[in-house]
Amino acid sequence: MSYLLIFGPGYSASRIAQRIKADGWHVSVVTRSTIDDANMVRRLVAGATHILSSVPPDGADDPVLSRYADLIARAGVKWVGYLSSTGVYGNSNGAWIDESAAVAGRRAARNAADLAWQVVHPESRVFRLPGIYGPGRSALDRLRAGRAHRVDVPGQIFSRIHVEDLAGGVIASFSHGPPGVYNIADDLPASQNDVIAFAARLAGLALPAIVPLNSPDITPEMRAFYGEVRRIANGKAQRLLGWRPAYPDYRAGLRACLG
Repeated sequence: MSYLLIFGPGYSASRIAQRIKADGWHVSVVTRSTIDDANMVRRLVAGATHILSSVPPDGADDPVLSRYADLIARAGVKWVGYLSSTGVYGNSNGAWIDESAAVAGRRAARNAADLAWQVVHPESRVFRLPGIYGPGRSALDRLRAGRAHRVDVPGQIFSRIHVEDLAGGVIASFSHGPPGVYNIADDLPASQNDVIAFAARLAGLALPAIVPLNSPDITPEMRAFYGEVRRIANGKAQRLLGWRPAYPDYRAGLRACLG
């Protein structure tokens, strides 16, 4: 039986688990509360055929690799995966970015984790992900909760991925494509303002006013995000994994979220 061990069963990894369980896979998870149980982790790694981490860096360290890099490096598994971020590319000023671009993001710990997972095992795959959305976590939900913002940053563009397409890309790599780095993104980078406006029309909700970037409603993390512009190219994943996004743009994805 194929057996996936997941470090960090969050929103994205849990969707992967749900899909493969339906295909007869066995899935085990290591959570924040059990990651220090080394005996348990050793037993789970010994039984796994596939290992996935969705755990982000904690401070300067990757919590999984800082504890278990040697164990994972020696694991007799068919596949190792890590859910990284397209933030490792930094600001491209709107240029299209493929996997050959340098790792030069503003978060040094994320950059280091991305690079370390690439070489921890001969079967390592690193998936660089843009903004993840889906049921319960989309512009529709932020609008309903009164947390959606339109920000006055002309030319701000970035990519997204629906959680179902993220899961589909990772699962495709179980049987297709060599080890390496893959961008998993939709086909249409767009501004956040356009996404919010479409979501408001779709759901019949009020459109938030445009606020300046220095508004007190905009957190420092959001200001840093709006200071970067990235268009993520997904051609490698489409060519080598045989993957195609079911929701190739935010319009299709939000319609699916609306149900």
